[in-house]
Amino acid sequence: MASTYISRAATGSVTSSTTFTFSFWIKRGTLSSTQYFFIHENASSHTQKLELLFQTDNTIRMGWYDGSSEYNYDTEMLFRDTSAWYNFVFRYDTTQSTDSNRVRMYVNGEQISYLNANGSSPTYMTQNKAMNLGQKIMAHGRYQSSSPGSYLTGSLSHIHYCDGQSYAPTSFGETDSTTGEWKIKANPSLTYGNNGYFILKDGNRVVNDAGNSSGNFSVSGGTLTKTEDCPSNVFATFMPLVPRETSGDRNPTFSNGNTTASFNNANSNLNAVGSIALKGKYYWETKWVSAGSDGSATTGIVDLSSYDNSFIGNQCVGYEDDGNKINEGTAASYGSSYTSGDIIGTAFDSTTGTMWFSKNGTWQNSATISEIAAGTTANSAYTGLSTSVDWLPLATNYQSRVCNVNFGNGYFGTTAVASAGTNASGNGIFEYDTPTGYTALSTKGLNL
Repeated sequence: MASTYISRAATGSVTSSTTFTFSFWIKRGTLSSTQYFFIHENASSHTQKLELLFQTDNTIRMGWYDGSSEYNYDTEMLFRDTSAWYNFVFRYDTTQSTDSNRVRMYVNGEQISYLNANGSSPTYMTQNKAMNLGQKIMAHGRYQSSSPGSYLTGSLSHIHYCDGQSYAPTSFGETDSTTGEWKIKANPSLTYGNNGYFILKDGNRVVNDAGNSSGNFSVSGGTLTKTEDCPSNVFATFMPLVPRETSGDRNPTFSNGNTTASFNNANSNLNAVGSIALKGKYYWETKWVSAGSDGSATTGIVDLSSYDNSFIGNQCVGYEDDGNKINEGTAASYGSSYTSGDIIGTAFDSTTGTMWFSKNGTWQNSATISEIAAGTTANSAYTGLSTSVDWLPLATNYQSRVCNVNFGNGYFGTTAVASAGTNASGNGIFEYDTPTGYTALSTKGLNL
């Protein structure tokens, strides 16, 4: 949602000014910067302000101001996982006689502790303290006031505002009996009240699904991009926190939910590594926004256990933009060169250590999609790769270039695939046909 936000105008009377609940599912993008995922306030003043945001230290703050009293609650917990969805529940109920129960925050079903701003012990709100969320503008995705900014760079899904209700996190999620992980309740039974809403239920839908008369949100800036990545099926992305070289400016910058990598330091090797290990048969696509057919760009895989922060080109296995294949620093003739706008498909089978590459839907080295589906290895790029290591997807470059990866979310950056290919697994959306038996690299794909 970087430079994108949704908002709605003040909507009149609330069911209650002392009791309400917010629930969000949120996936982080970039870290260590101020990013708002909700704010309620005037566009020109700070009276009756409620804000929920990530801070530069990767904690969450709840800020509250009514024109005279101010409360800022900071979590002690840090939020630095860019590969997972968090369920955040904010429960406001100042009718409670116990002061510590008047503002409660939960992450993935667990109540979390917090401090007042600057690390002091929390000062709790007085009983029946009112916050009228019908009086001001509501916005998701940025700071709203007269100097807007601090955009959220991640993704939001299943946003609930329940006016007049104090709901426990079990109203929005539950613990999976098999994995022990917190999982979403996609269609919970909730009461939303006069002013409540349920948005982003299905992709980028901002129409209110709560079934009441409160107003719908609209995209007020930027482009709201739909993605298959969601709380019930988490797709791979690039990892901003993966270890990289520390000498010089060797970290690529990431955007679009960490599916775009900008390699912005010429003559220094920059590496973007995927967030889910390849244990099975997977297909993904990489589109180089800029490439030069000069051997500087490589699409492939890397064994993270051997990644020692040196030149990753000596540790990766992949397909270079000059048409060569490279295996731990040794190049050999393979297929066609590729350049700006070309889409490179990768099919990797970790059970046999076999990998194939396509360019704009044509499999290289005279391979065919039926051969890949059948497990034939005669024309594959690689055979006999170790099946005992944790291979991760990789894009690497030592020029100032950009690539977009589609792990099945259906987009290259903010542009949807032009015409989705066939995918027998039903998991993920790709530009070209997915070989039979292969699927998208996602949590659902791990279990197919």
